[in-house]
Amino acid sequence: MNSKTDGFRPGLYEHYKSTPTDRRYYQVLGISRNTETEELYALYIPLYVIPEHRGARFQCRPLDMFLEEVVYKGVKQPRFKYVGQVLK
Repeated sequence: MNSKTDGFRPGLYEHYKSTPTDRRYYQVLGISRNTETEELYALYIPLYVIPEHRGARFQCRPLDMFLEEVVYKGVKQPRFKYVGQVLK
């Protein structure tokens, strides 16, 4: 591990815009690396339907962005919150 990957772990995450009536869970598989730029990405599968992503199941986001905190409705929180290994 290096400083960019400290604190990262595969498992189930919830997006900060998730609500009790519209849960946005993601199964995070691990970290991938762009072989041209060496940039690190979180590799995940959305566990809900995204109509505009027809057929696309695997997605990635720059690791720095995945791990960052955002301010939403006046509250600072992680963009993706670790929930555990499986959905209960």
